[in-house]
Amino acid sequence: MPIQFTCPHCGSETNVADEFAGQSGPCAKCGKTITVPPLGAPPAYAPVVEKTNTRLIVVIVVAVCSIPVLVACAGILIALLLPAVQAAREAARRANCNNNLKQIGLAMHNYNDVHGCFPPAYIPDENGRPMHSWRVLLLPFMEQNVLYGQYDFDEPWDGPNNRRLTGMIGNVYRCPSEDSMDDPETSYVMIVGPGTISDGPTPTSIRQIEDGTSNTIMIVEVADSGIQWAEPGDLNAEEISFQIGGGMGEGIGGNHPRVTNVLFCDGAVHSIDEFIDPELLRGLTTIAGGEDVSEFHMGY
Repeated sequence: MPIQFTCPHCGSETNVADEFAGQSGPCAKCGKTITVPPLGAPPAYAPVVEKTNTRLIVVIVVAVCSIPVLVACAGILIALLLPAVQAAREAARRANCNNNLKQIGLAMHNYNDVHGCFPPAYIPDENGRPMHSWRVLLLPFMEQNVLYGQYDFDEPWDGPNNRRLTGMIGNVYRCPSEDSMDDPETSYVMIVGPGTISDGPTPTSIRQIEDGTSNTIMIVEVADSGIQWAEPGDLNAEEISFQIGGGMGEGIGGNHPRVTNVLFCDGAVHSIDEFIDPELLRGLTTIAGGEDVSEFHMGY
């Protein structure tokens, strides 16, 4: 009766004639010395047990010795993956910022459908001083009717009643990349001044935008603007340089690496490169300046 035998060196299985039981010789496959089990021994005779124990010892030794190596490898992998994770998070924040501006653009056009014009940058008091922001005027068109109903237009934006409302709005007026999403400071402002979408208290109708709605910027992103969302504050076109990246309320410049999100009068949102020509950017903020902005449409 043949003896079933497994080589402890190479693992090859073979049937050996019983006349070789208990004898030693070379393995037919690997050539190493083997000993055939005696008659009646189970297939997993001592050689197989010896092989299993050897592997177990080797695995244990390797595992124990590799703990520092595994820790080091894990650190390297985390270091390699971290930039990719951060980039993915920033891409998501930038997309959410883009969506905020799209909601604002939709609200602007809904306001226009009702009033026949876009809202002015602010509503003045009897002395001409800014009293209420365009961001407040948009509340009914941004599913904020309850908040709008609580706002008191008879007192300034920072009056006792209105001041308590500043923390009650969601994040639609704040870029997700800002440090704190609980801050009532806004990330989105108008460019205000002569020839822009609003000189301040004066609204603009679509027919007045002679340069075309797709060639005229309505809202820009500003990091650390220092302006609360209900505050009638924006960027004065006559005081900024139109160099992307001014920040801290000094000019246009968002929270995203190398680009700033802007909303155009047609409702489209574009990400403008930080190296855009300031004069081209200035031309995009006028409603009837007649500037050649074809370069923008070729590059963005």
